[in-house]
Amino acid sequence: MHILIFTTDKLLKNQLKDFFAFQKCETEYLDDEQEAFKLFKKKEFDTIFFEVSNFIKSSLEILNQNDSLKIKTPIVFISKNTTPSFIVKLMKYGAFDFLPNPFEIKDLVEIFKDLKIFIKSNEINSVKKNEFQKIQSIIGQSDSIKKIKSIINIIANTDAKVLITGENGVGKELVAKWIHQKSNRKSNPFVEVNCAAIPNDLIESELFGHEKGSFTSAIKMHIGKFEQANNGTLFLDEIGDMSLHAQAKVLRALQENVISRVGSDKSLSINVRIIAATNKNLLEEIKLKNFRIDLYHRLSVITLHIPSLNNRREDIPALIDFFLIKIAEEYGEPKKNIDEDAINKLIHFNWTGNIRELRNVVERLIILSGDRITLDDVVNFVLINQKLNISSSLFV
Repeated sequence: MHILIFTTDKLLKNQLKDFFAFQKCETEYLDDEQEAFKLFKKKEFDTIFFEVSNFIKSSLEILNQNDSLKIKTPIVFISKNTTPSFIVKLMKYGAFDFLPNPFEIKDLVEIFKDLKIFIKSNEINSVKKNEFQKIQSIIGQSDSIKKIKSIINIIANTDAKVLITGENGVGKELVAKWIHQKSNRKSNPFVEVNCAAIPNDLIESELFGHEKGSFTSAIKMHIGKFEQANNGTLFLDEIGDMSLHAQAKVLRALQENVISRVGSDKSLSINVRIIAATNKNLLEEIKLKNFRIDLYHRLSVITLHIPSLNNRREDIPALIDFFLIKIAEEYGEPKKNIDEDAINKLIHFNWTGNIRELRNVVERLIILSGDRITLDDVVNFVLINQKLNISSSLFV
Protein backbone atom coordinates (compact mmCIF):
# COMPACT_ATOMS: atom_id res chain seq x y z
CA MET A 1 0.00 0.00 0.00
CA HIS A 2 1.32 3.44 -1.00
CA ILE A 3 0.41 6.09 1.61
CA LEU A 4 0.86 9.84 1.78
CA ILE A 5 0.85 11.44 5.25
CA PHE A 6 0.41 15.18 5.60
CA THR A 7 1.02 16.44 9.14
CA THR A 8 2.90 19.17 10.99
CA ASP A 9 2.83 17.16 14.24
CA LYS A 10 6.19 15.42 14.66
CA LEU A 11 4.93 12.99 17.32
CA LEU A 12 1.98 12.00 15.12
CA LYS A 13 4.32 11.57 12.16
CA ASN A 14 6.60 9.19 14.10
CA GLN A 15 3.64 7.16 15.42
CA LEU A 16 2.24 6.69 11.94
CA LYS A 17 5.69 6.03 10.49
CA ASP A 18 6.32 3.19 12.97
CA PHE A 19 2.88 1.65 12.38
CA PHE A 20 3.10 1.65 8.58
CA ALA A 21 6.69 0.43 8.61
CA PHE A 22 5.48 -2.58 10.63
CA GLN A 23 2.71 -3.11 8.03
CA LYS A 24 5.36 -2.96 5.26
CA CYS A 25 3.69 -0.03 3.54
CA GLU A 26 5.39 2.48 1.26
CA THR A 27 4.96 5.92 2.84
CA GLU A 28 5.74 9.54 2.00
CA TYR A 29 5.58 12.38 4.52
CA LEU A 30 5.00 16.09 3.98
CA ASP A 31 4.50 19.01 6.35
CA ASP A 32 4.10 21.69 3.69
CA GLU A 33 0.58 22.20 2.42
CA GLN A 34 1.48 23.46 -1.05
CA GLU A 35 3.99 20.67 -1.60
CA ALA A 36 1.34 18.17 -0.57
CA PHE A 37 -1.08 19.41 -3.23
CA LYS A 38 1.65 19.35 -5.86
CA LEU A 39 2.35 15.72 -4.97
CA PHE A 40 -1.39 14.86 -5.20
CA LYS A 41 -1.28 15.82 -8.87
CA LYS A 42 1.98 14.04 -9.70
CA LYS A 43 1.46 10.69 -8.00
CA GLU A 44 -1.32 8.26 -7.24
CA PHE A 45 -1.65 7.02 -3.66
CA ASP A 46 -3.72 4.19 -2.25
CA THR A 47 -4.73 6.42 0.65
CA ILE A 48 -3.95 9.78 2.27
CA PHE A 49 -3.77 10.55 5.99
CA PHE A 50 -4.46 14.28 6.28
CA GLU A 51 -4.08 16.23 9.52
CA VAL A 52 -6.31 19.26 10.00
CA SER A 53 -6.47 21.86 12.78
CA ASN A 54 -9.49 22.59 14.94
CA PHE A 55 -11.00 24.73 12.19
CA ILE A 56 -11.85 23.97 8.57
CA LYS A 57 -8.91 25.49 6.68
CA SER A 58 -8.68 26.68 3.10
CA SER A 59 -6.68 23.55 2.34
CA LEU A 60 -9.82 21.45 2.85
CA GLU A 61 -11.70 23.65 0.38
CA ILE A 62 -9.01 22.90 -2.19
CA LEU A 63 -9.11 19.23 -1.31
CA ASN A 64 -12.88 19.13 -1.73
CA GLN A 65 -12.62 20.66 -5.20
CA ASN A 66 -10.09 18.09 -6.40
CA ASP A 67 -12.56 15.76 -8.15
CA SER A 68 -9.93 13.36 -9.43
CA LEU A 69 -8.59 12.91 -5.92
CA LYS A 70 -12.04 12.40 -4.46
CA ILE A 71 -12.77 9.67 -6.95
CA LYS A 72 -9.54 7.71 -6.71
CA THR A 73 -8.17 8.16 -3.19
CA PRO A 74 -9.73 7.43 0.21
CA ILE A 75 -8.77 10.14 2.71
CA VAL A 76 -8.47 9.65 6.47
CA PHE A 77 -8.65 12.96 8.31
CA ILE A 78 -6.80 13.40 11.61
CA SER A 79 -7.58 16.06 14.21
CA LYS A 80 -7.49 16.88 17.90
CA ASN A 81 -11.03 18.18 17.57
CA THR A 82 -13.35 15.20 18.11
CA THR A 83 -16.67 17.01 18.47
CA PRO A 84 -19.48 15.38 16.45
CA SER A 85 -20.25 18.56 14.50
CA PHE A 86 -16.62 18.88 13.41
CA ILE A 87 -16.44 15.23 12.32
CA VAL A 88 -19.69 15.64 10.36
CA LYS A 89 -18.12 18.59 8.52
CA LEU A 90 -15.12 16.43 7.66
CA MET A 91 -17.40 13.69 6.34
CA LYS A 92 -18.99 16.25 4.03
CA TYR A 93 -15.55 16.82 2.53
CA GLY A 94 -15.52 13.16 1.47
CA ALA A 95 -13.60 11.63 4.36
CA PHE A 96 -13.17 7.85 4.22
CA ASP A 97 -12.73 7.85 8.00
CA PHE A 98 -11.61 9.97 10.97
CA LEU A 99 -8.69 9.34 13.35
CA PRO A 100 -8.43 11.34 16.59
CA ASN A 101 -5.08 12.82 17.68
CA PRO A 102 -3.89 11.34 19.96
CA PHE A 103 -5.27 7.96 18.88
CA GLU A 104 -5.49 4.47 20.25
CA ILE A 105 -3.67 1.83 18.21
CA LYS A 106 -6.84 -0.26 17.92
CA ASP A 107 -8.55 2.63 16.09
CA LEU A 108 -5.74 2.83 13.54
CA VAL A 109 -5.75 -0.96 13.12
CA GLU A 110 -9.48 -0.95 12.33
CA ILE A 111 -9.13 1.90 9.82
CA PHE A 112 -6.21 0.10 8.16
CA LYS A 113 -8.31 -3.07 7.82
CA ASP A 114 -11.16 -1.09 6.25
CA LEU A 115 -8.74 0.57 3.82
CA LYS A 116 -7.35 -2.78 2.67
CA ILE A 117 -10.87 -4.07 1.97
CA PHE A 118 -11.77 -0.87 0.12
CA ILE A 119 -8.60 -0.93 -2.01
CA LYS A 120 -9.03 -4.63 -2.80
CA SER A 121 -12.60 -3.90 -3.95
CA ASN A 122 -11.31 -1.15 -6.25
CA GLU A 123 -8.69 -3.52 -7.71
CA ILE A 124 -11.42 -6.01 -8.57
CA ASN A 125 -13.42 -3.24 -10.22
CA SER A 126 -10.34 -2.21 -12.22
CA VAL A 127 -10.16 -5.71 -13.68
CA LYS A 128 -13.85 -5.46 -14.58
CA LYS A 129 -13.19 -2.11 -16.26
CA ASN A 130 -10.61 -3.72 -18.52
CA GLU A 131 -13.14 -6.38 -19.49
CA PHE A 132 -15.31 -3.65 -20.99
CA GLN A 133 -12.84 -3.32 -23.82
CA LYS A 134 -14.07 -6.75 -24.95
CA ILE A 135 -17.75 -5.91 -24.62
CA GLN A 136 -20.02 -7.45 -27.23
CA SER A 137 -21.68 -5.11 -29.71
CA ILE A 138 -25.45 -4.82 -29.93
CA ILE A 139 -25.97 -6.87 -33.09
CA GLY A 140 -28.76 -6.05 -35.51
CA GLN A 141 -30.15 -3.52 -37.98
CA SER A 142 -33.86 -3.98 -37.35
CA ASP A 143 -35.87 -0.82 -36.71
CA SER A 144 -36.28 -1.69 -33.03
CA ILE A 145 -32.53 -2.18 -32.49
CA LYS A 146 -31.68 1.00 -34.40
CA LYS A 147 -34.07 2.89 -32.12
CA ILE A 148 -32.49 1.40 -28.99
CA LYS A 149 -28.99 2.34 -30.18
CA SER A 150 -30.18 5.87 -30.93
CA ILE A 151 -31.70 6.29 -27.46
CA ILE A 152 -28.54 4.95 -25.81
CA ASN A 153 -26.46 7.54 -27.66
CA ILE A 154 -28.78 10.29 -26.39
CA ILE A 155 -28.98 9.24 -22.73
CA ALA A 156 -25.54 7.72 -22.12
CA ASN A 157 -23.84 10.91 -20.93
CA THR A 158 -26.68 11.89 -18.62
CA ASP A 159 -27.20 10.56 -15.10
CA ALA A 160 -30.79 9.58 -15.87
CA LYS A 161 -31.93 6.35 -14.28
CA VAL A 162 -32.86 3.69 -16.82
CA LEU A 163 -35.30 0.79 -16.57
CA ILE A 164 -34.69 -1.98 -19.12
CA THR A 165 -37.54 -4.42 -19.75
CA GLY A 166 -37.81 -7.55 -21.84
CA GLU A 167 -37.98 -11.35 -21.77
CA ASN A 168 -35.19 -13.54 -20.42
CA GLY A 169 -32.27 -13.80 -22.81
CA VAL A 170 -32.94 -10.69 -24.92
CA GLY A 171 -29.75 -8.90 -23.84
CA LYS A 172 -30.78 -6.50 -21.05
CA GLU A 173 -27.40 -6.78 -19.33
CA LEU A 174 -25.60 -6.02 -22.60
CA VAL A 175 -27.68 -2.85 -23.07
CA ALA A 176 -26.86 -1.76 -19.50
CA LYS A 177 -23.13 -2.24 -20.17
CA TRP A 178 -23.38 -0.28 -23.40
CA ILE A 179 -24.99 2.65 -21.60
CA HIS A 180 -22.18 2.63 -19.04
CA GLN A 181 -19.43 2.24 -21.63
CA LYS A 182 -20.71 5.21 -23.64
CA SER A 183 -21.15 7.41 -20.55
CA ASN A 184 -18.75 9.77 -18.82
CA ARG A 185 -18.62 7.21 -15.99
CA LYS A 186 -16.98 4.55 -18.16
CA SER A 187 -13.61 4.77 -16.37
CA ASN A 188 -15.34 4.03 -13.06
CA PRO A 189 -16.91 0.78 -11.81
CA PHE A 190 -19.83 -1.05 -13.38
CA VAL A 191 -21.26 -3.23 -10.59
CA GLU A 192 -23.94 -5.87 -11.18
CA VAL A 193 -26.44 -7.24 -8.68
CA ASN A 194 -28.84 -10.08 -9.48
CA CYS A 195 -31.67 -9.25 -7.11
CA ALA A 196 -33.34 -12.62 -7.72
CA ALA A 197 -30.24 -14.58 -6.68
CA ILE A 198 -29.79 -12.99 -3.24
CA PRO A 199 -31.90 -14.22 -0.28
CA ASN A 200 -34.15 -11.52 1.18
CA ASP A 201 -32.37 -11.63 4.55
CA LEU A 202 -29.01 -10.89 2.90
CA ILE A 203 -29.88 -8.36 0.20
CA GLU A 204 -29.60 -5.32 2.50
CA SER A 205 -26.07 -6.36 3.49
CA GLU A 206 -25.18 -7.11 -0.14
CA LEU A 207 -26.39 -3.71 -1.35
CA PHE A 208 -25.31 -1.45 1.50
CA GLY A 209 -22.58 -3.45 3.26
CA HIS A 210 -22.29 -4.23 6.96
CA GLU A 211 -20.04 -3.56 9.90
CA LYS A 212 -18.11 -6.27 11.69
CA GLY A 213 -20.27 -7.92 14.34
CA SER A 214 -23.53 -6.40 13.06
CA PHE A 215 -25.04 -9.90 12.88
CA THR A 216 -23.97 -13.45 13.72
CA SER A 217 -22.01 -14.25 10.55
CA ALA A 218 -20.56 -10.73 10.10
CA ILE A 219 -16.99 -11.68 11.00
CA LYS A 220 -15.54 -8.69 9.14
CA MET A 221 -16.65 -5.44 7.57
CA HIS A 222 -18.23 -5.78 4.11
CA ILE A 223 -18.45 -3.02 1.51
CA GLY A 224 -21.77 -3.18 -0.31
CA LYS A 225 -22.55 -2.82 -4.00
CA PHE A 226 -23.59 0.83 -3.71
CA GLU A 227 -20.18 1.75 -2.27
CA GLN A 228 -18.36 -0.42 -4.81
CA ALA A 229 -20.19 1.40 -7.61
CA ASN A 230 -19.49 4.90 -6.27
CA ASN A 231 -18.95 7.37 -9.14
CA GLY A 232 -19.87 4.58 -11.55
CA THR A 233 -22.95 2.54 -12.48
CA LEU A 234 -24.95 0.07 -10.41
CA PHE A 235 -26.94 -2.45 -12.46
CA LEU A 236 -29.87 -3.92 -10.52
CA ASP A 237 -30.89 -6.94 -12.55
CA GLU A 238 -34.24 -8.65 -11.90
CA ILE A 239 -35.38 -5.67 -9.80
CA GLY A 240 -38.93 -7.05 -9.90
CA ASP A 241 -37.87 -9.88 -7.57
CA MET A 242 -36.61 -7.56 -4.82
CA SER A 243 -38.52 -7.68 -1.52
CA LEU A 244 -40.66 -4.71 -0.49
CA HIS A 245 -38.39 -4.13 2.53
CA ALA A 246 -35.29 -3.91 0.34
CA GLN A 247 -37.20 -1.71 -2.13
CA ALA A 248 -37.80 0.82 0.67
CA LYS A 249 -34.08 0.91 1.47
CA VAL A 250 -33.14 1.38 -2.18
CA LEU A 251 -35.71 4.15 -2.56
CA ARG A 252 -34.18 6.05 0.36
CA ALA A 253 -30.71 5.69 -1.13
CA LEU A 254 -31.93 7.07 -4.47
CA GLN A 255 -33.81 9.96 -2.86
CA GLU A 256 -31.04 11.10 -0.50
CA ASN A 257 -27.88 9.81 -2.23
CA VAL A 258 -26.73 8.39 1.10
CA ILE A 259 -26.49 4.89 2.53
CA SER A 260 -25.68 3.33 5.88
CA ARG A 261 -24.01 -0.03 6.34
CA VAL A 262 -25.93 -2.57 8.37
CA GLY A 263 -24.90 -2.09 12.00
CA SER A 264 -23.73 1.49 11.49
CA ASP A 265 -25.40 4.84 12.16
CA LYS A 266 -22.89 6.67 9.92
CA SER A 267 -24.28 7.98 6.64
CA LEU A 268 -22.10 7.63 3.55
CA SER A 269 -22.60 9.90 0.56
CA ILE A 270 -22.80 8.09 -2.78
CA ASN A 271 -22.75 9.14 -6.41
CA VAL A 272 -24.15 6.22 -8.37
CA ARG A 273 -26.05 5.94 -11.63
CA ILE A 274 -28.76 3.30 -11.40
CA ILE A 275 -29.76 1.05 -14.28
CA ALA A 276 -32.41 -1.55 -13.45
CA ALA A 277 -33.77 -4.45 -15.47
CA THR A 278 -36.69 -6.84 -15.19
CA ASN A 279 -38.56 -9.47 -17.19
CA LYS A 280 -41.73 -8.69 -15.22
CA ASN A 281 -44.49 -6.19 -15.92
CA LEU A 282 -43.85 -3.83 -13.01
CA LEU A 283 -47.17 -2.03 -13.47
CA GLU A 284 -48.92 -5.36 -12.91
CA GLU A 285 -46.65 -6.03 -9.91
CA ILE A 286 -47.67 -2.64 -8.49
CA LYS A 287 -51.35 -3.61 -8.80
CA LEU A 288 -50.57 -6.85 -6.97
CA LYS A 289 -48.73 -4.79 -4.30
CA ASN A 290 -45.47 -6.58 -5.02
CA PHE A 291 -43.65 -3.45 -6.16
CA ARG A 292 -43.57 0.12 -4.87
CA ILE A 293 -45.00 2.70 -7.25
CA ASP A 294 -42.68 5.43 -5.89
CA LEU A 295 -39.63 3.28 -6.61
CA TYR A 296 -40.97 2.51 -10.09
CA HIS A 297 -41.20 6.21 -10.89
CA ARG A 298 -37.67 6.75 -9.55
CA LEU A 299 -36.25 3.99 -11.74
CA SER A 300 -38.19 4.62 -14.94
CA VAL A 301 -36.98 8.08 -15.92
CA ILE A 302 -35.96 6.39 -19.18
CA THR A 303 -37.54 3.06 -20.15
CA LEU A 304 -36.02 0.81 -22.79
CA HIS A 305 -37.93 -2.26 -23.95
CA ILE A 306 -35.80 -4.91 -25.66
CA PRO A 307 -37.92 -6.91 -28.14
CA SER A 308 -37.89 -10.68 -28.23
CA LEU A 309 -35.93 -12.41 -30.97
CA ASN A 310 -39.20 -13.59 -32.51
CA ASN A 311 -40.04 -9.91 -33.07
CA ARG A 312 -36.74 -9.05 -34.77
CA ARG A 313 -36.13 -12.08 -37.00
CA GLU A 314 -34.29 -9.95 -39.59
CA ASP A 315 -31.40 -9.70 -37.11
CA ILE A 316 -30.97 -13.49 -36.81
CA PRO A 317 -28.52 -13.97 -39.76
CA ALA A 318 -26.18 -11.31 -38.34
CA LEU A 319 -26.41 -12.86 -34.87
CA ILE A 320 -25.65 -16.34 -36.26
CA ASP A 321 -22.59 -15.01 -38.06
CA PHE A 322 -21.42 -13.22 -34.90
CA PHE A 323 -21.73 -16.39 -32.79
CA LEU A 324 -20.01 -18.52 -35.45
CA ILE A 325 -16.99 -16.20 -35.21
CA LYS A 326 -17.04 -15.79 -31.41
CA ILE A 327 -17.46 -19.49 -30.58
CA ALA A 328 -14.76 -20.47 -33.09
CA GLU A 329 -12.39 -18.06 -31.33
CA GLU A 330 -13.27 -19.56 -27.95
CA TYR A 331 -12.57 -23.07 -29.28
CA GLY A 332 -9.41 -21.95 -31.06
CA GLU A 333 -10.73 -23.26 -34.38
CA PRO A 334 -11.53 -21.73 -37.81
CA LYS A 335 -14.98 -20.28 -38.31
CA LYS A 336 -17.44 -22.87 -39.62
CA ASN A 337 -19.66 -21.83 -42.54
CA ILE A 338 -23.41 -22.37 -42.65
CA ASP A 339 -25.68 -23.01 -45.65
CA GLU A 340 -28.28 -20.41 -46.63
CA ASP A 341 -31.21 -22.83 -46.29
CA ALA A 342 -29.99 -23.72 -42.78
CA ILE A 343 -30.07 -20.03 -41.85
CA ASN A 344 -33.57 -19.65 -43.31
CA LYS A 345 -34.76 -22.59 -41.23
CA LEU A 346 -33.31 -21.02 -38.06
CA ILE A 347 -34.95 -17.68 -38.85
CA HIS A 348 -38.36 -19.40 -38.53
CA PHE A 349 -37.52 -21.16 -35.26
CA ASN A 350 -39.64 -20.27 -32.21
CA TRP A 351 -36.98 -18.64 -30.02
CA THR A 352 -38.54 -18.90 -26.56
CA GLY A 353 -35.09 -18.40 -24.99
CA ASN A 354 -34.20 -15.50 -27.29
CA ILE A 355 -30.54 -14.65 -28.03
CA ARG A 356 -29.25 -16.86 -25.22
CA GLU A 357 -30.99 -19.84 -26.82
CA LEU A 358 -29.71 -18.89 -30.29
CA ARG A 359 -26.14 -18.89 -29.01
CA ASN A 360 -26.59 -22.36 -27.52
CA VAL A 361 -28.08 -23.63 -30.78
CA VAL A 362 -25.17 -22.27 -32.83
CA GLU A 363 -22.65 -23.80 -30.45
CA ARG A 364 -24.36 -27.19 -30.60
CA LEU A 365 -24.45 -27.04 -34.41
CA ILE A 366 -20.73 -26.26 -34.52
CA ILE A 367 -20.03 -29.30 -32.37
CA LEU A 368 -22.35 -31.75 -34.12
CA SER A 369 -21.94 -30.73 -37.78
CA GLY A 370 -19.26 -31.70 -40.29
CA ASP A 371 -17.13 -29.25 -42.28
CA ARG A 372 -20.07 -26.89 -42.63
CA ILE A 373 -23.52 -26.53 -41.07
CA THR A 374 -26.29 -27.80 -43.32
CA LEU A 375 -30.10 -27.86 -43.28
CA ASP A 376 -29.95 -31.53 -42.28
CA ASP A 377 -27.81 -30.57 -39.25
CA VAL A 378 -30.43 -28.05 -38.16
CA VAL A 379 -33.30 -30.55 -38.57
CA ASN A 380 -31.36 -33.30 -36.80
CA PHE A 381 -30.48 -30.93 -33.98
CA VAL A 382 -34.16 -30.19 -33.40
CA LEU A 383 -35.08 -33.89 -33.53
CA ILE A 384 -32.34 -34.74 -31.01
CA ASN A 385 -33.59 -32.07 -28.64
CA GLN A 386 -37.16 -33.30 -28.96
CA LYS A 387 -36.16 -36.90 -28.22
CA LEU A 388 -34.07 -35.86 -25.20
CA ASN A 389 -36.82 -33.48 -24.05
CA ILE A 390 -34.24 -30.69 -23.72
CA SER A 391 -36.23 -28.05 -25.59
CA SER A 392 -39.94 -27.61 -26.20
CA SER A 393 -39.27 -25.10 -29.00
CA LEU A 394 -41.07 -25.78 -32.26
CA PHE A 395 -40.75 -24.43 -35.76
CA VAL A 396 -43.41 -21.86 -36.63
